[in-house]
Amino acid sequence: MRAVGPEATADLLDVFAALAAIGRDPAGGWTRLAWTDEDRAARAWFLAQADARGLPAERDHNGNLWAWWGDRAAGDALVVGSHLDTVPCGGAYDGALGVASGLAAVSALAGRGVTPRRPVAVAAFADEEGGRFGLATFGSRLLTGALDAGQVLGRVDAAGVGVAEAVRADGLDPGRLGPDPARLEGIGQVLELHVEQGRALAGIPAPLGVATGIWPHGRWRLVAEGRADHAGTTRLADRHDPTLVLARAIEAAREEAARHGGVATIGRVELHPNATNAIPGRVTAWLDARAPRQADLDALVDAWCDEVQAAAGRHGVTLMVQAESASPAVTFDAGLRGHLVQVLGRLGLPAPELPTAAGHDAGALAAAVPAGMLFVRNPTGASHTPAEGADDGDCGLGLAALAEAIEELACT
Repeated sequence: MRAVGPEATADLLDVFAALAAIGRDPAGGWTRLAWTDEDRAARAWFLAQADARGLPAERDHNGNLWAWWGDRAAGDALVVGSHLDTVPCGGAYDGALGVASGLAAVSALAGRGVTPRRPVAVAAFADEEGGRFGLATFGSRLLTGALDAGQVLGRVDAAGVGVAEAVRADGLDPGRLGPDPARLEGIGQVLELHVEQGRALAGIPAPLGVATGIWPHGRWRLVAEGRADHAGTTRLADRHDPTLVLARAIEAAREEAARHGGVATIGRVELHPNATNAIPGRVTAWLDARAPRQADLDALVDAWCDEVQAAAGRHGVTLMVQAESASPAVTFDAGLRGHLVQVLGRLGLPAPELPTAAGHDAGALAAAVPAGMLFVRNPTGASHTPAEGADDGDCGLGLAALAEAIEELACT
């Protein structure tokens, strides 16, 4: 029997629409980068929603938000939620659907007179996307200690603003960023609902799915330095053009990903001096690479590095490649996976289990606490783009599954 009715789905859609009104980008899609006005507006939305639903809310020293149902001091909390930030010109559902669903699910249960036997927290983790400073799952990794704040405070965004300056302007103390063992000890399980970032469920077809794990993945920064010169008067034989290394890096990323069964993308590039009639003197680019196994990922990146190093040698260009982040493979908790499969079965739904190559806060927390994920079908499979989406009916089913899981895991 479903734990929620049509009124709860209507609440979810209203809540989601209010959040989707924040951060609409004139260039298309949604842009809510961490520690910006749009991000602050989304966080204010979260706090207002929590207050309206009688859920005491707080912000921790890493910028994560928590709205509590039940006695937080009792410990062993069930945490549900996701994140509010986006990539530049991203989709409406990534992260936001999970936060809105958590709020709506708790409200639906409370409205039925259900009481929690252990605390439930709806969380909105800070800067999951890393769209501003290149530090994905920032808040959740700081919480667990997987991210060393001392090594990232000097990072700067495209405007030259550093992490320390940005968080200080947002009301946080940069010196306090880091592990939060007391909070972590109070968490018993983490359950994140998220729109699927791929086409697996659409192809089955099934409205919901259960995550088995996350592929290992990472980001690498490439800096190729040649010699800036005139685009018209410099002979081809006299050029030291780093964009030729970039061209080979882009091509080799695709080739090595196909060879090693993974995916690899260069989606961000900076040229200097970035003038139409000038040969660039420096190129900076970022590689995002993922694969089913760590050995596959290592082989992919090693082969790619060999290819770009050879290209740099051919064109008289110096090269530096540096790892900026690394996320190991994640296997989600077998008990939570089994529970979610049973919940979907009781709702009369298929329960496909599938891995994902996308990183998530639940994955960042999985090394410290039992964690699981529930995916909602994305008809187009597109993500990190305005084309990302989910049907209202599927969102309602996701809400029903999440509410039933919360009731069974945390309530009387």
